[in-house]
Amino acid sequence: MSFAKLLAASLVALAAIPSAQAESHTVIFTNNCGFGTPLLKANGQTLSTGGAFTSGGPLLAAIAFLQTGSCGDNGEGCTLIETTLRNPTSPGSGSSTDISLIPPHSFSVTSGFGYFNGCDGTGADCTDPNCNTAFHQPEDTGVQVACQINNVNLAITFCD
Repeated sequence: MSFAKLLAASLVALAAIPSAQAESHTVIFTNNCGFGTPLLKANGQTLSTGGAFTSGGPLLAAIAFLQTGSCGDNGEGCTLIETTLRNPTSPGSGSSTDISLIPPHSFSVTSGFGYFNGCDGTGADCTDPNCNTAFHQPEDTGVQVACQINNVNLAITFCD
């Protein structure tokens, strides 16, 4: 086979292979409070201080909260949003986000989240210390909000 025919056959074969899109997830913040700094953290590291953050792969066991000056390093004393954003590899293994008021966390400001770029309109808001959309004890698993869409993103709002 000539080089030209081999090259042409190779190009046709490459064109037939679907391109793989790398996994990514973006978290954006809206702070309507007029005070405080939104924080996104994972593994003890600050990933964002209010700007959009895009992960080049899954975002695992991340937390977000509005640092008002009275929150601890991991949101202690404040309303906490917990999230894992990942593409599902089997049914039920995708993204999950929740609001936590489990001590040492406590209500500090109205906080909410919503998925976008998939599962649009799905999320939760917590507007008072007794909201039923937040964990108050570890057994409150019904408040987790799941999304089983690849590359879903998350919008977090404070004082919405």
